Amino acid sequence: MSEDTHSNEQDSQADGHYLANITLEERSVVRRSAEVEHERQVAIFDLLEKNAFAPLGEDYRGPYNLHLSIEETRLLFDIHDTDDTPQGKVILPLLPFRRIVRDYFTVCESYFDAIKTASPTKIESIDMGRRGLHNDGSQLLQERLEGKIEVDFDTARRLFTLICVLHIRG
Repeated sequence: MSEDTHSNEQDSQADGHYLANITLEERSVVRRSAEVEHERQVAIFDLLEKNAFAPLGEDYRGPYNLHLSIEETRLLFDIHDTDDTPQGKVILPLLPFRRIVRDYFTVCESYFDAIKTASPTKIESIDMGRRGLHNDGSQLLQERLEGKIEVDFDTARRLFTLICVLHIRG
């Protein structure tokens, strides 16, 4: 990690522009596989350890608690301060994410199947595709949040993981 990156992360933390807590809408969640539950837990843990999350606008005061949910065809970022005072909501249409989430799920399924029987070369190849799709989804999230919430790439990656988890419904 470069000093500039570390410095910017420290600036985000010092300015209060980070997530202190994150919850997912669990009402419509079906029982998740062990792999999916592990990915959810790791994403939340990693997010809370290190993130850069700065809603744009004068009225936002961090650090932030984020409630992430899917409501009908929209992704909802419900932002509160750590005293649980509402700070605002950011709503994104899900349509731009539909294809990449579907493709990501397909590749993940292939990856988990391959782990059981495939050669290391095949597993590595599938994993490279999986990581590429994950990066694409993270970049798309950053683009869709532009002008609304500023996040670094690692934060976008972990948020994209959670968006994928929210897509698993009964």
